[in-house]
Amino acid sequence: MKYDVKDLSLAKKGSLRIEWANQNMPVLNLIQQRFKKEKPLKGLKLAACLHITTETASLAQTLKAGGAEVMLCASNPLSTQDDVAAALVKDHQIPVFAIKGENNKTYYDHINAVLDQKPTITMDDGADLVSTVHTTRKSLAKNIIGGTEETTTGVIRLRSMAEKGVLKFPLIAVNDADTKHFFDNRYGTGQSTIDGIIRSTNRLLAGSAFVICGYGWCGKGVAMRAQGMAANVIITEIDPLRALEAVMDGYRVMPIAEAALIGDIFCTVTGDMSVIREEHFKKMKDGAIICNAGHFNVELELACRDKKGKLVGGLEKIARKKRVIREYVEEYTLTNGKKINLLGEGRLVNLAAAEGHPSSVMDMSFANQALASEYLAKNARELKSQVYPVPKEIDREIARLKLKSMGISIDTLTPEQKKYLASWEMGT
Repeated sequence: MKYDVKDLSLAKKGSLRIEWANQNMPVLNLIQQRFKKEKPLKGLKLAACLHITTETASLAQTLKAGGAEVMLCASNPLSTQDDVAAALVKDHQIPVFAIKGENNKTYYDHINAVLDQKPTITMDDGADLVSTVHTTRKSLAKNIIGGTEETTTGVIRLRSMAEKGVLKFPLIAVNDADTKHFFDNRYGTGQSTIDGIIRSTNRLLAGSAFVICGYGWCGKGVAMRAQGMAANVIITEIDPLRALEAVMDGYRVMPIAEAALIGDIFCTVTGDMSVIREEHFKKMKDGAIICNAGHFNVELELACRDKKGKLVGGLEKIARKKRVIREYVEEYTLTNGKKINLLGEGRLVNLAAAEGHPSSVMDMSFANQALASEYLAKNARELKSQVYPVPKEIDREIARLKLKSMGISIDTLTPEQKKYLASWEMGT
């Protein structure tokens, strides 16, 4: 079995951490029990480009239990938990190609390593697997019956491909399932982002001016948690409806050019590039902390280069020196003498400097991945090369299982209520 991990001797530690996560993933465990009996993925090769964490290990075990031949690579160079990668290889015989801190070349070598196995289903977190198939590995597309996508950024990329008519197989937008973005994006990103900031800095949030760029589901989650720790939350937005919602939720809203002057901590979570730029860095307080919770490390304008590779802008351009002052913290000293502290190299701070989402949140996200894969196995021939939502019956079943695992019961409609909701004749 081919693989590329940091150190197999880390497997024992990784197995214990996987076991700990499994204890709080009841929905995925129920699906795994059914998959073992029914084998709905038998005969399929499933390539997954995900964050290699304890929760991802539980998903991989579930997919393998369903009969799939599973192979994994990282969806972010800094998100891999090396002990988990080792445990998957040594204890579960699942090929993993991922090392925390891998450079860009190794990152794509690992993506190509899983694609070398000629998968029939892809599973993405950011769409790097699918985009590689559509650019440098086009011959593989004819063997792929479909794929799934975990994150907002990836869904945006895939919808763009579909609109331009270049998408070669159907994709399911797992990110858009209610049981994913309501919980994973809001509660998971909210808690884990704050966790990453505190672990890397050990700074007090209470009383600080905490600037959040973007008020989507992830931004809402970070804002809730920052406010809960008594930070003074400021939101920047480009969407008037989201900006209005932020105001009505009790936050200050202003352009980033104004927020740059007063913020102590800045966190981008937009899915777009160059959200905080050189002109904003110049305005920041001495000692400001900047980080990113969006999928790709493009939201903070760290270095702008021209076609010849010459540095022409960004934080690197206005810094006269930088040093690692603390694990996961790079201190940039600007030409004006001020210092700006960058967390986790500008990558996902919740995974670069912490452990990512809690397992109880990923339980629902990965339940969607598992059931969406089963749906593709059964229905791919009837699907076109476009981006599909997670079927509502899957979304509701996951919510039902989650409530059941929490010991919570809910009401059901009476026959009379069903009739009333389905009719137009009954009015006042």
